[in-house]
Amino acid sequence: MLREASYYTAMARGLYHYLRTPSPHDAGALIRQQLQNREEIFLDTVRRVVFSRSDHPYHEMFRLAGCDYQGLADAVRREGLETTLASLHRQGVYLAHDELKGKQAIVRSGRHIPSNDNSFLNPLAQGLMESASSGSRSQGTRTRRSTAHQIHCEAYGILKRHECRLAGRAQIELRPILPSVVGLMTTLHAARSGRPAECWFTASGTWGDSGHYRVVTGAMVLLANLMGTRVPFPTPLPPNDFAPVAQLIARRRAEGVACVLGGFVSPATRVATAAIEKGLDISGTFFNMGGEALTYAKRRLIEAAGGEASINYWAHEAGPIGMSCGKMTTGDSVHLLRDSMAAISYRRMAPLAEVEVNSLLFTTLLPFAPRVLINAELDDSGVIEPARCDCTFSAAGFTEQIRGIRSFGKLTGQGMTLMGTDMLRILEEVLPERFGGGPGDYQLVEQEAGRQTRLVLRVSPRTGVTSSDKISEYFLKEIRKHHGGALAARVWRHAEAVETVIAQPLTTPNGKVHALHLLGSSEPKSDEA
Repeated sequence: MLREASYYTAMARGLYHYLRTPSPHDAGALIRQQLQNREEIFLDTVRRVVFSRSDHPYHEMFRLAGCDYQGLADAVRREGLETTLASLHRQGVYLAHDELKGKQAIVRSGRHIPSNDNSFLNPLAQGLMESASSGSRSQGTRTRRSTAHQIHCEAYGILKRHECRLAGRAQIELRPILPSVVGLMTTLHAARSGRPAECWFTASGTWGDSGHYRVVTGAMVLLANLMGTRVPFPTPLPPNDFAPVAQLIARRRAEGVACVLGGFVSPATRVATAAIEKGLDISGTFFNMGGEALTYAKRRLIEAAGGEASINYWAHEAGPIGMSCGKMTTGDSVHLLRDSMAAISYRRMAPLAEVEVNSLLFTTLLPFAPRVLINAELDDSGVIEPARCDCTFSAAGFTEQIRGIRSFGKLTGQGMTLMGTDMLRILEEVLPERFGGGPGDYQLVEQEAGRQTRLVLRVSPRTGVTSSDKISEYFLKEIRKHHGGALAARVWRHAEAVETVIAQPLTTPNGKVHALHLLGSSEPKSDEA
């Protein structure tokens, strides 16, 4: 309780400082300056944060790779940043996702490299705003967001509004409340841009599991309003009902006002589904989404409702990565935000499947990024290639794109991020101990259901289990114990996104049973790329 009180007190102080800071006067100039100096800024940051500290994990990786600071600087200036990063990756300078999350020890050249939750935090980024991935009451790595970082994120939003002609539209948000900061920050960004959200819808929960979060969220919203930043108080939705969002958009449409709906992909797609089922006209709505893959089926559903689908690629650990422009009307393509992130990829076997994927590695470049990461793997795959569109992002210098983005080592359904290794323990140890059976008898399948991503828990009949409801409740109870699980359980329960069936687990063509089947465990099909 004291830890949470301290956490939210610091958040309120950070919110106060952020709201007192003006929005960027010239977003394009801010981005161009960073983009033009990205390599030198990267070198300066690494010199100050990594090479100045002998106990930094990356310092030891560089040492084992036989690379000192001068060697790094010479290589970047001679070969370019991305070529140098690819060479460093081959020499052992990288960070696997489980290593970043503290789930796996860092070992290079047979040497154990000590690290902890704070090892990769950027000491140059001073800020009071903190967040935790997907939100949880359990212990997890906190990420500080400086005011400078928030201002830079606002600049990206300004570019997107200009590119997608969003001026004059009504802003509707469908976002979670605290402990996730996504809803709070997006509504603050909207208000500071001069287009405050008209309504902030959120998944409902009981007062027992989310009452104190409602109170704290309300306090943050009240503080923002007292400081002159107009933010609506969250409106809880009825369980598994997204029609109120569609009805509001339809009313504004009837009044001649087009809307922007901001939210995670699956909940936003449920709004489009509700509009179609109830015969509501939401045509012209711009769906500004993120948090999970925008599959072909979901895009098609949104377009069937008359909407326009657009995706943003953000990572809690790394920050802003990419945004789609108005020309990217298929698949999961985004412009790589090269001023804040360098990206390379390499072929590897997905850890929870039998397929090769193009694993993405990210390096943070902003001097005020929350973390200093070099070749960090987030268990996402995709294809990096030139962006051939003539748009605002290309004109700003974002001339590369990532397409076919999928997660292959973590759950991302409904915008909630949970580690695959945590799920494996539940499936192979916790559930068998409670209900019988053993490894191979419980399988979680992340499934594309058209209108939303859902999770199907398959339980082998040989366990003797007959009540799927009891297993579902116990599974969600166990989920809550893991970092990110409290919010995930609430969101999944609201959307009825978890289904338990008594059926044999799915097998691979080779007859193997994988406990976890993820949407991103196979390369995207051509019509989804």
